Amino acid sequence: MSLFTILISALLVNNFVLVRFLGICPFMGVSKEVDSAIGMGLATTFVMVVTAAATWLIQWFILEPLGLPFLQNMAFILVIAAMVQLVELFLHKTSPALYRAMGIFLPLITTNCAILGFAIMGVQNSYSFIETVIFGLGAGLGFTLALVLMAGIREDLRFADIPKPLRGVGIAFILAGLLSLAFGGFAGLV
Repeated sequence: MSLFTILISALLVNNFVLVRFLGICPFMGVSKEVDSAIGMGLATTFVMVVTAAATWLIQWFILEPLGLPFLQNMAFILVIAAMVQLVELFLHKTSPALYRAMGIFLPLITTNCAILGFAIMGVQNSYSFIETVIFGLGAGLGFTLALVLMAGIREDLRFADIPKPLRGVGIAFILAGLLSLAFGGFAGLV
């Protein structure tokens, strides 16, 4: 499989949020303002790319040679947690406003199932090191794209005349469903 195909597949066709339905919690929680969505998306993309490299190395140079593939989930979660701590420290020092805007959702990147899901899928697909990193980049950019699209629409909806029962979470779920249908078309699901 070509690197471009892997990238586009993870970005659009198999978007982790809108097609695979992984990472919905930060998608719904951080997608109220475009600025926070971009920050969260870029932080998650960074974690995904670095995690992709680290988990590939751990899987193929430690777990497999030592006959310990059953420790995969635990090892991958530890790597993800370490990468999130790195991002959290970096944002706290360089952009305190963004750090505060992300609030609880920043440490929750650790439990974002999209990150663990793509790390396991990279192993299951037997991707090479470079393919795994590109897969992580595509997954992160796809996550960012989903967040930013949702945030942009939600920002514009502040000026719309939405029926009272649909305001807030109701309209957000309807939007998420419509975006999911649109991205499902890329995968041929619709």
